Amino acid sequence: MNDLEIRQNFHRKKLGKYYKEINTLIIDELALNNGKNRADIAVINNNLIGYEIKGNNDSLFRLKRQVQAYNSIFNKCYVITGTRHEKVIFNYIPEWWGIIISEKNIRDDVNFFLIRKAYTNKTIRSISLIRLLWRPEVIEILRQNQVSSKILRKPKAILYESLAEMYNPKELQKITIGYIKKRKNWRCQ
Repeated sequence: MNDLEIRQNFHRKKLGKYYKEINTLIIDELALNNGKNRADIAVINNNLIGYEIKGNNDSLFRLKRQVQAYNSIFNKCYVITGTRHEKVIFNYIPEWWGIIISEKNIRDDVNFFLIRKAYTNKTIRSISLIRLLWRPEVIEILRQNQVSSKILRKPKAILYESLAEMYNPKELQKITIGYIKKRKNWRCQ
């Protein structure tokens, strides 16, 4: 089973409840940390939930780096993996991550089994949340906080630092979620 097959079936079979919620956004391939990593599936409602897919043909080589990126942003994280990685996946992810096994049945249909429930992440980083925002959004927030126009012309890194000093991670998460949900053509940016 490959990533696409797992993803399509997971959307259809497991994310249906989120699609019914008006206040929820589901994004495939959400860029994290200015595009250095991507979340295979992100569910955005009042929280951020990340799903990393590792099919039977996938390597676990990059998973350590991906876990670090997810840990800095998502309230809850899950790995969805094929049966090939079922025995070793525990060695690659923190104890608070959830584990979902994907497996084909005799009718060639994909089933999902929750092996371990996800718990709340305590390592969310303000700067990682800010990196989910677009530059104009960061500038708008800084303007609302009466930051001088001199600072608003600075490089993104300085804008991010300025914003990180103004809010705690919980406040930044609420702000970030609000801006992501307001976007009309967010994939175009």
